[in-house]
Amino acid sequence: MKKLLLLTLLMTVTLAFSQKRKDQEGSIKNLKGITAYNLVFDYENLKVDKFDTEEEFLKNKMEKREAKEAGKGEKFKKSWFADRENLFEPKYIESFNKRFDGGAVKVEKGLDGATHTMKVKTTWIYPGYNVGVMKQPSKVNATIIVYETGNPDKILFSTKYFKVPGSNFYGADYNSGYRIAESYAKLAKEMAKYILKKAK
Repeated sequence: MKKLLLLTLLMTVTLAFSQKRKDQEGSIKNLKGITAYNLVFDYENLKVDKFDTEEEFLKNKMEKREAKEAGKGEKFKKSWFADRENLFEPKYIESFNKRFDGGAVKVEKGLDGATHTMKVKTTWIYPGYNVGVMKQPSKVNATIIVYETGNPDKILFSTKYFKVPGSNFYGADYNSGYRIAESYAKLAKEMAKYILKKAK
C-alpha cells in the first residue's frame, strides 16, 4: 500500500513539473473582460512522438497493425483522426469552462457573435502507453493564440505549452485517445488558471 501511494505521489510530482509555458506575443492582461471565445483547433503540420510527420507515424502504426490483422491499420487511422472531435476537443471545452463560476468566461466551437477567437494549435503529441504493469502519460505541445475574430492578424496574446501530460490514475487509459484527451483537459485547465490569475 505504501509503495502504491509513493508511486502515485511520484507520478503527480512528475506531471506537475514536466510541463512548461512560454509566452510568445502580446500580454495575458489583454484578455481582461473577454467573456466568450470562439474556439478553433489546428492540427496542421503536427508531429507525433519521434516521427518527423504525422503521416510517418500513421504509416508505421498502420503497417504494424496490418501485419497482425487485415483492416486493423485503417481502423487505427480512422480512430486517430476521429478522437480529435470526439475526445480531445470536448475535454478541452469541458475542462476550461468549468473553471469559471456561472459561466463567467466560456469557450465554444462555432460560437456566433464572439468578438474573440481562441485557437489551440497542436504542434506535437506523444501518445504514451499503458500496458498494465507499466505506463507512460501522453504529452502535448500546443500554442494557444487569442485574436480578434474579425481580424486574425490582431493577436492579443499567444503562449506555448510544452509536454502537457495526460493520464488517468485509475487505469482507464489503455486507449491512446483517452490519454491524449487528458492532456487537452490539463492544457485547458492551465490556460484557464492563467487567465483567472493574471487577466485582471
